[in-house]
Amino acid sequence: MKFKKIDLLTLLISLFLFASCENTSTIGLNVDPSIAIKGNLVDTLAISSRTIAEEATTTTSATRHPLGYLNDPIFGATEASLAAVVNLPFEGYNFGTAPTLDSAVLVLNYAGEFYGDSTANYTINVRQMNINLARETSFLSSKDWSLNTNSLILGSKTGKIYPNTKFKVTDIVVGKPDTLKMVSPQLRIPLNKTFVENNIINTNADNLKYNTNFTRFLGGLQISVNSFATAVKGGVMFLDFANTTAGSGLILYYKKQTAAIVDTVVINFPIERGLNPVAATIKHTYTGTAIATQLNNPSVQYPITYLQPLAGLKNKISFPYLTKFASTVGKVAVNKAELIVDLSAGTDVAPFGAAPRLALYRYDIADRRANLPDNDRAGDNRAQSEVVFGGYFNSVTKQYVFVVTSYIQDLLDGKTKDYGTFLAVTPSKEFEVFPSISTGARAVVGSYKKNPAAGENIMKLNVYYTKIN
Repeated sequence: MKFKKIDLLTLLISLFLFASCENTSTIGLNVDPSIAIKGNLVDTLAISSRTIAEEATTTTSATRHPLGYLNDPIFGATEASLAAVVNLPFEGYNFGTAPTLDSAVLVLNYAGEFYGDSTANYTINVRQMNINLARETSFLSSKDWSLNTNSLILGSKTGKIYPNTKFKVTDIVVGKPDTLKMVSPQLRIPLNKTFVENNIINTNADNLKYNTNFTRFLGGLQISVNSFATAVKGGVMFLDFANTTAGSGLILYYKKQTAAIVDTVVINFPIERGLNPVAATIKHTYTGTAIATQLNNPSVQYPITYLQPLAGLKNKISFPYLTKFASTVGKVAVNKAELIVDLSAGTDVAPFGAAPRLALYRYDIADRRANLPDNDRAGDNRAQSEVVFGGYFNSVTKQYVFVVTSYIQDLLDGKTKDYGTFLAVTPSKEFEVFPSISTGARAVVGSYKKNPAAGENIMKLNVYYTKIN
C-alpha cells in the first residue's frame, strides 16, 4: 500500500506540471495584458468617426421584410412598405363548378422580430399595383412602389401587433368536420370580395394556366402602414416570405359544386420570395434632427455618431495616427487589439432599445465590402469565432467590443491599407456587411476623445503589443 500511495502522489504531481505548461501554439495570441510577461498598452491612438448615409440595397433576398411607421425622437421618421407578387398555388389551377367566394384573407407571417411600440394601433392597407412586378429588374430599398398603385384600398386592418403570439383558425377539411388548428403568429387582412371574385375566382382560364399569365394579369399588391402623429412612436414589424411550409399568401375560402355535393375549399395563393419578388421601400426623414446636421457637415468630428439599420446610417472610421505610431515605435507584435465602442448614455430608452449587434467591416482596393481578417473565416486562418470577434451589445457595460488583432497588425505591417473601415447595425442572428433591412434597432455611440472624463462615452482602440528588436 505504501508504494501505491507514492505512485498516486507522483501521478498527481505530474498532471499538475503538465497542466501548467503553455500550449506553444497560443503564445502571443489574445494575451491578457494583466498576465503578459512583456507587453505595452497604447490606448491614445486617435480614431476618426463620421456618420454617413448608408447606400440603398436590394431587398428581394432579405431574411425578414420590414413593414411599419416609426417616430424616433433621435432618428426622426422611418417608413417601410412592401410590394409583393401573388402566385398561383400551381399552374392550371381550376376553381371547379360554380365557385362561390366566402372570404379572402391576406395572411402575412411574422418573422419573430419587432422594434418600437407594440401597444399602438396600426392601420395596414393593401392596394393593387398597376404594373407587373414580376417583370421588374431593380428592387432597391429606395424605390417607391406606391407610385405604381391604384388608389382603391382592397383591404385594411387596424389593431395592435402580436408578432410572437400564436392563435387558432378554422381548418377546413374536405369531407370532414371543420376543426381548429394552431397557426404561427401572423397578420390577417380581409380583402374586398368583389375584387377577388372579378380578378381571381372568375378570371379567364388562360390567366390560371401559367403563373406568368396570372402575375401579369394581377400585377401585385402594395402593403403600407398609415403614418402617425409625432407623439405616437409607432414601430416596424418584420414579415416572413421565405417559409415555404407555413408561408404567407392570399388565402381563399370558397364553395364549389361536386356532383350533388357542395364542397368548401381553402386554397393559398402563396407570396414567396423564392417564386417571385417581394420588395421593400424604406424612407428615412432626418429633418430637424442632429443627424441632418452631421450629414451636412461631413468634415466635422462630433462627440457622438449614429448607426441605423434599414439602409439608414453607418459610421466611417479610421486610425489616422497608426502609421506614425508604427514609425515611432518600430516593429511590434500585436498581442491583442480591441475596438471599444460606448453607447451614448440615455439613448436606449424604451421602446427604442440599443441595437443588439454591430458589424465591423472594411473596403478592399476596389471599394468592395469585405470582412476584417479577424472575422474572415472563409479566407483567413487567423479568423476567430463570431463570439470572440465581438460586436454584441453588453447591457451591463453599455459597450460593443471588437477584437481586431490581425487587422491592426496588418495595418501596422503595411500588409493591408485602410481603404475604409465601417461600423453598422447588423441583425443579432446574422452578420451582414451589406445594408441590413432585417432588423430595426439602432445605436447612438461615442467618439474618440484624447482625455475623456471618467464615465464619458467614447470610442477607443486598445493595442497591447510587444516590441520586436
